Amino acid sequence: MKTKVVVIGAGASGLVAAGFLAQRGAEVHVLEKMQRTASKVRISGKGRCNITNSMPIEEFIPNYPRNGRFLYSALHRFSNLDCVRFFEQLGVKTKTERGHRVFPASDDAHEVANALERFARSNGARIYFGHKVLQIKRTAQGGVLGVSSSHNEKEAFFEAPYVVVATGGLSYPGTGSTGDGLTIARTLGHEIIPPRPALVPVRVEEEWARELSGLSLRNVEMTVVKPAGGQKAFFGELMFAHFGLTGPIVLTASEQIGLWLTESGVPIRAYLDLKPALSVEQLDKRLLRDFETFSRKQFRNSLDELLPKSLIPVVVNLSGIPPDKVCHQITRDERMVLHRLLKALPLTISKTLPISVAIVTAGGVDVQGIDPRTMESKKAKGVFFCGEVLDIHGVTGGFNLQAAFSTGYCAAQGIEM
Repeated sequence: MKTKVVVIGAGASGLVAAGFLAQRGAEVHVLEKMQRTASKVRISGKGRCNITNSMPIEEFIPNYPRNGRFLYSALHRFSNLDCVRFFEQLGVKTKTERGHRVFPASDDAHEVANALERFARSNGARIYFGHKVLQIKRTAQGGVLGVSSSHNEKEAFFEAPYVVVATGGLSYPGTGSTGDGLTIARTLGHEIIPPRPALVPVRVEEEWARELSGLSLRNVEMTVVKPAGGQKAFFGELMFAHFGLTGPIVLTASEQIGLWLTESGVPIRAYLDLKPALSVEQLDKRLLRDFETFSRKQFRNSLDELLPKSLIPVVVNLSGIPPDKVCHQITRDERMVLHRLLKALPLTISKTLPISVAIVTAGGVDVQGIDPRTMESKKAKGVFFCGEVLDIHGVTGGFNLQAAFSTGYCAAQGIEM
């Protein structure tokens, strides 16, 4: 007789768990409250889906700001190399881009989502849409009886001794991630680390920054200063938007920014080094050379080789140097002001955007209550947790989906047949 398992959630981790469970011979029922599978996967990576990262698996742990060590076993049991092989066996060819980021060669997130659904179904898992889980029902002794759900305003019950909770976090609620798994975990006695946005854009107070909406800057360094003292620097790419800032380094810094904003209750200061590859001396020589080359030009027309066109009026205005001043008349003190702007363009971050638009959720089920090898609950035998419902999140670069796949795999292998 087949072992019955109910998987709650047909996202990245849930479909992986369902497929491997069915492959092992289990009778698997996947309950999904939306009307399609893997809704969040389909929009991830701006529709391209960064499925993993090709850096050595030993280097993954530091890319999870919280509880990275918890993932040690899972990442080695289903590694990034396993992940790439897994998708290629499903017909999804991959490619590796800057930052070791691995994407489907098609640049189509739907191909990844459809492959995950196909993997689950082809191995025999049954997927039920429109089912909102109400509760996990248990015996008086604490064992699992099954899962009750609401479907078309009627209650359904799926009997099973094992349940995998793969409901996601609170980001992008339109994809079905509305915290249902956290409610379930709480009723089972798990501690919930308060959810907060991670990998989320930030708002800035400067009007000029919003006027630069759409401008991307590569190879810049953003230093974020803690009000109580201390700072952190992030190198890479960012983009100006109508609300403030987004892009890889902003998203990576956003959790730290959110924590500091909460702690201090005041806006955070940030500084952009627009020329991090140049030392103070090198930049000064560069400015002197440019001003000599364009000695007869007005200041506002002398920065074309140094800055993006749309950024020039901003820097000119902030410098206080008269825009029509001829370059050979610019004083050393004025040059030093410009120098400081290029190395530390000031911004004031007032808040992060809400968790509903965050790429991932920080917080979730406290991993102290989860077996890191099997993903089984230490509070409720027979219940397993995987994916973003756990208090684990990574920086940008494919680390979050890899964590989902790895924990989903471990949950599938952890159930005794």
